[in-house]
Amino acid sequence: MRSHVTSTILPALGVLMTLACGGAQLMAHHGWTGYQEKETQLTGTIASASYENPHGQVDLNVDGKRWQIVLAPPSRMQARGLDRDMLKVGSQATVVGYIHKTTPTELRAERITIGGKTTELR
Repeated sequence: MRSHVTSTILPALGVLMTLACGGAQLMAHHGWTGYQEKETQLTGTIASASYENPHGQVDLNVDGKRWQIVLAPPSRMQARGLDRDMLKVGSQATVVGYIHKTTPTELRAERITIGGKTTELR
């Protein structure tokens, strides 16, 4: 009986614990099918930024409108040369990407240009 518990129930408990601990992060991440197919370019001022998993984010003020810009995961941004300190509040940024189909002020960025340096995110 003990081997049955060890080989069947304990692995199932491990899966449940993993889902319980990582569930919030899994729920926060989303797929890309919710975005339009037409590419859009925005230029504005960074109002706030995060460099956190599952992906970074910038709030960008563009002509009096605040946009939520979805960036790449921090590991990819760093590997491609977009360091955390480049996302400074008050800096000018140009992003090219795709607008969300149901949240018209959210854009999934394909590339971002800050200080004359362009970083490909996807």
